[in-house]
Amino acid sequence: MSSDSLIVRGAREHNLKDITVEIPRASLTVITGLSGSGKSSLAFDTIYAEGQRRYVESLSAYARQFLGLMEKPDVDAIEGLSPAISIEQKAAGHNPRSTVGTITEVYDYLRLLWARLGTPHCPKDGSPIERQSASQITDLILAWPEGTKLEVLAPLVRGRKGEFRDVFEAARKQGFVRVRVDGETYDLAQVPKLNRRQNHDIAVVVDRLVARRADRPRLADSIETALKAAEGTVEVVHGAKSTLFSERYACPACGLSLPELEPRQFSFNSPFGACPDCSGLGTRREVSPELVLGDPSLSILEGVILPWGEPSGYVRKVILPSLARAFKFDLDTPWKDLPSAVKKVVLSGAPGKTLTFQYDSERWHGAYESGWDGVLKHVERRYRETASDSVREQLEEFMIEQPCPTCGGKRLRPESLSVLLHGKSIGDVVDLPVTDALAFFESIPLRGNGRSGGGVGLDPEIARPILK
Repeated sequence: MSSDSLIVRGAREHNLKDITVEIPRASLTVITGLSGSGKSSLAFDTIYAEGQRRYVESLSAYARQFLGLMEKPDVDAIEGLSPAISIEQKAAGHNPRSTVGTITEVYDYLRLLWARLGTPHCPKDGSPIERQSASQITDLILAWPEGTKLEVLAPLVRGRKGEFRDVFEAARKQGFVRVRVDGETYDLAQVPKLNRRQNHDIAVVVDRLVARRADRPRLADSIETALKAAEGTVEVVHGAKSTLFSERYACPACGLSLPELEPRQFSFNSPFGACPDCSGLGTRREVSPELVLGDPSLSILEGVILPWGEPSGYVRKVILPSLARAFKFDLDTPWKDLPSAVKKVVLSGAPGKTLTFQYDSERWHGAYESGWDGVLKHVERRYRETASDSVREQLEEFMIEQPCPTCGGKRLRPESLSVLLHGKSIGDVVDLPVTDALAFFESIPLRGNGRSGGGVGLDPEIARPILK
């Protein structure tokens, strides 16, 4: 037997039957076998236990008193044994948001890499997003309809926890009078105390005015003031909408602005990075037409539509008769015999068409006009709006999981997926096999400075610590 081997002679611990085995040192060895065949007895209760026992015996008497005595395993001899360690077998908790990348924290390095070296692109037309000047921002705003009411804000805090008394005090010293906190506007002297455990959005109100060409100097001054106060960003509220502009990144074609890139914009566990439609899960539950239908030989009144069962109440007395009148079909006709157009209307609705729904009871008579979204939308709306877990479980019987159509299953916002590093988004790279991902990073050259683009290299000062 070789001195480069770990040699176990006469192992009889637990269910081992006088086993003698030679295991190569400095290599990966897998012990396999049926349940109860002695795998753990050999690896943990014999080899590991003896390695630990010998190590403890080599320590001073003072150190051994804290570690306790360990019994020698039932084995004749073990040769070539080094001090041993045992790694606990621990199953990670089930979390639909967790991936191999997040559990191993490799994904954190990728988020940092894309935030520092990625090139933003417009999610609409794919063009690179570049920095905007105060003059360009002013021109974009004046391109809105004449007379639009504007509120120019300087965002100071976005989605951070704290009371921010110092922020309010600094704003007062700079001469600002009003501040918007979590969507509500206050005088700076009367801002309520904030919950330091909740995320807050804070922006000082720089100006309120109306979009007019004649007022361009005033608007430009307000934009410059906001950009200076908010370190390069300005938010403009116009009607019910709000648009964020940045001196850093903006699409020259459509005017889309993005904030400075941060690692959290590439996290599907953060509201700043998660896809708004699937909340960062990458999938959405959608109602399946096949699952909502029962025996096609049944009619609608006999319960072919499973979420309704045998219709009663409002559905039977108002909705179904009104649909039958509007689209000229018989509610007693078996589903399989109904025209395809009628089936489509019942399931998917009648977009753009207004129907008259009549109701007639002992106390009420009348009619109203409304659209009809269809059974599928009805089930989806109930699933989204209900607060009952039992109702949600019942409705899930009619649904299937599909990749999110907005993010394509990549979990991130379109703006985050449009940040490219050497032509690929972070979502593209994490979908690659490990060997292909490694080849991708090895193919990117390092250069002296600047950002990476389609065929441009990486800044070595940033890339090496992340990719090493």
